[in-house]
Amino acid sequence: MALKATIYKAELMVSDMDRNHYQTYNLTIAQHPSETVERMMVRIAAFALNAADNLEFTRGLSTDDEPDLWAHSLSDEVELWIELGQPDEKRIRKACNKAQKSVIYTYHGRAAQLWWEQMQNTCRRFSNLSVFNFDADAIAQLEGLVDRSMRLQANIQDGTLWLGNNDTSIELTPERLQG
Repeated sequence: MALKATIYKAELMVSDMDRNHYQTYNLTIAQHPSETVERMMVRIAAFALNAADNLEFTRGLSTDDEPDLWAHSLSDEVELWIELGQPDEKRIRKACNKAQKSVIYTYHGRAAQLWWEQMQNTCRRFSNLSVFNFDADAIAQLEGLVDRSMRLQANIQDGTLWLGNNDTSIELTPERLQG
């Protein structure tokens, strides 16, 4: 019998002073059975950093032909393709060829550093690709924000994201590796 996704609801209030973007999003997040809570929270952080009316979560881990998040134009062209973790060269090439802009967020500490050492030459070939690394210790703290029904505030200034609820706020400053 197949396991079903766990559904989370989040009200995400985004105040992005870097882009002058202020909006509240009512999100439904399906956590795939093989997805960790940590990874799901990285998806929310990536959403906050790139928040837009047309940005949406995809089917994620259950499909090979979609990223974790993406944004489409009104003419259904892929404007933004967001990957999490450490995609392989084929996946990076696909993202950069299909989308106007592609972003990768890594978050696995030493494993992410090793991945970057191996992939940076590949990544540098794509002018429409940005790569960021989240601090693994800060990402681990995000699990404290998880609830089946969440009210989260995301404040972004000078490239730093403060993601929190009424009790806790976690500072995430993604290190820009490329882009």
